[in-house]
Amino acid sequence: MSLKASTLKVGDTYSERLVEDLKRTQIVQYAGASGDYNPVHTDEIFATKVAGFPSTFAHGMLTMGMTGRMLTNYVGDGRLTKYGVRFTRQVFPGDDLDAKATVKEIRQEGGQYFVDLTVETFNQNGEMVISGSATARIDP
Repeated sequence: MSLKASTLKVGDTYSERLVEDLKRTQIVQYAGASGDYNPVHTDEIFATKVAGFPSTFAHGMLTMGMTGRMLTNYVGDGRLTKYGVRFTRQVFPGDDLDAKATVKEIRQEGGQYFVDLTVETFNQNGEMVISGSATARIDP
């Protein structure tokens, strides 16, 4: 079912659990998929003893990708036209993440309808880890 401009309202929200108990294995698998083997993500001793972090932590792009999946679950595949985020807090192994998209504006441009969304992802403590925006094509 596609989103329709005729049924959406400014302020409508969609939320989704992205991950429960993020595993170190998932972070290392993302390192392999992305080619980003920065030791702050993969080496506990380096992350804690050298870099001074409490633990290894997830790549920002892993969190952005999971949040993007929530968006495509909401608006549909192939409908996002713009998506950008700001990383506001690190995501650690064991974190639960929930994301929310809020309708900011519904507009028509060049004969097509678009929805502008604010996007936020929070950890289990209610701390924002991502803030951003997205735009998607929608049906009339």
